[in-house]
Amino acid sequence: MDEESRTVTERIRKESGGTPAFEQLAATDDLDALAAVLTAPEQPLWAREFAAHRLGTAGDRRAFESLVLLLNHRDPERCAGAAHALAALGDPRTARAAAALATNELRVAYALYPVRLLTQLRAPESAPALITNLRRRLAPHDPYRKVALACVEGLGSLADPRARDVLKEAATHPRLAMAAEAALARLPQG
Repeated sequence: MDEESRTVTERIRKESGGTPAFEQLAATDDLDALAAVLTAPEQPLWAREFAAHRLGTAGDRRAFESLVLLLNHRDPERCAGAAHALAALGDPRTARAAAALATNELRVAYALYPVRLLTQLRAPESAPALITNLRRRLAPHDPYRKVALACVEGLGSLADPRARDVLKEAATHPRLAMAAEAALARLPQG
């Protein structure tokens, strides 16, 4: 079990109160039993999250929809766990879903983890979504500086030349200037 999965497991163990239902989910290797939790009525959120995380990290695509919902949750810990499981899942729909979440202005307060996931995935959708989000974050008095910084850092990591103009604009913003200059330095010259 990797460190992120261990963190998710311990958080959910605490959230569940260490109930027998949690211990049963933690102990099972039956992917069908885990998938059944995702569709069974009256399951607590912690059970659905844990089942989806375990399925996702096992590469079972039945977890995809649940993980995408969790990626856009108001609780950052749930978002982080979902991003980890989605990256492990390897579903080809992941980048498109993360791009949709990262660019949804109605949910921008929860876009940090979709932005980070897009950077990690390095998919064709990654740079355009980060450019779009960052351009919006450069508006005067935008309150989502963590999202803006994640976009800048992600664009630097992706080193996509299409980001040059928006990164130059970001370099004029005091809170983003250093990261934007570093990201610009990583872009190919030309």
